[in-house]
Amino acid sequence: MRKIGLVSLGCAKNRVDSENMLGMLREKGYEIVSDPAEADILFVNTCGFIEPAKEESIDAIFEMAQYKKSGRAKKLYVTGCLAQRYPEALMSEIPEIDGILGVAEYSRLFELLEAGDRGMKPCYTANGARFLNTPRVLTTPGYSAYVKISDGCDNRCTYCAIPLIRGGYSSRPFDDIVDECRKLADDGVTEITLIAQDTSRYGCDFGDRHYMLPELLEAVSAIEGMHWVRVLYCYPDSTEDRLLDAIQKLPKVAPYLDLPLQHIDDDLLRRMNRRGSSEWIKSRLQECRKRGILVRTTMIVGFPGETDRQFETLLDFVKEARFDRLGAFTYSAEEGTPAAGMPNQIDEDVKQARLDQLMMLQQSISMEINQARIGSTCEVLVDGFDAESGRFYGRSLLEAPESDGCIWLNGASALTPGEYVDVRITGADAYDLEGEVVG
Repeated sequence: MRKIGLVSLGCAKNRVDSENMLGMLREKGYEIVSDPAEADILFVNTCGFIEPAKEESIDAIFEMAQYKKSGRAKKLYVTGCLAQRYPEALMSEIPEIDGILGVAEYSRLFELLEAGDRGMKPCYTANGARFLNTPRVLTTPGYSAYVKISDGCDNRCTYCAIPLIRGGYSSRPFDDIVDECRKLADDGVTEITLIAQDTSRYGCDFGDRHYMLPELLEAVSAIEGMHWVRVLYCYPDSTEDRLLDAIQKLPKVAPYLDLPLQHIDDDLLRRMNRRGSSEWIKSRLQECRKRGILVRTTMIVGFPGETDRQFETLLDFVKEARFDRLGAFTYSAEEGTPAAGMPNQIDEDVKQARLDQLMMLQQSISMEINQARIGSTCEVLVDGFDAESGRFYGRSLLEAPESDGCIWLNGASALTPGEYVDVRITGADAYDLEGEVVG
């Protein structure tokens, strides 16, 4: 049977799509290989969120296309968000591409391959099945997995192209999610991370029209063998006290809220079409603090028309809020979004200077917060061993996979990735911690 190579780019949601494709292919007898030079068929699952992600996707396509000359590859297929948004341009400008598969067309994967074998160049980007209950080939460590609970987005932020790519919000059936989590637990997964473009809105499109993330967290954390459950990508106006109460009371659920805020100035929030005022945002942070919930956020600097005063307002807010985790990026004008046509676009040099200033501030805050953890003890999931430093490393409930820093384990030996150990924190820098295994 032919060999398959796949490059997956972008977010964890895209990773899940890649894992579903790999699972479908392996179930049909295809062999999955990690070396693209050995692959007969290559896939690039692309991201199209912002300009740097688009460029990375294009570079990956060209890189994989070279294996049609230097390797065994006979076919190159492009999937994912960039393929969904620009299918005609990709097919016309990169003739090495043999077919396109959009974000809601993965059920037509084998139809794509069969058409390619007949010498056609298929392009499937219609609005097909959004959720597939298929086998998965995990590309994460075997003890940790992402589970997608919805697709698309109704928020319509003026800077964001996701609704143009993935369409409106659609919640995945409740029982399907729980069944998948149970199967993953049976296969040895002990850490589940629930993801979506907007997790806090989960269930809003079901019959009773209320948010069901609290119920979902309770059901998933009740699965035998599940040790940790976390949720990412909530939205401020749908982050109700009921959700925060569930995070606080469920012992397996990480006391960790990923709450992308983008800004705090009310005028900018309105022009971004972000629901919820600055006062509501501050109330969410206060309620998290009351419950001992760590908050991670992201901010945008350089949105069209952002004044020096508005940027200073953002800095003052970050100083006051003291986020446990904060990431930021410069505004990117995305084709087809309202913000791309707004007046007073900010120069790239100004955007970068503001980004640097914001991240320098956050670095000092992160250092102080991490240093305050010295002397405490926490449970750590061992992730691996770094041969260069000769140390194992891992994460606590307060560090999300791939997003946050790690905890370096000094003097530890004979540990196994996927193992949970108690660790006393002995050192800290702005992003990582150090500790010693106890007991």
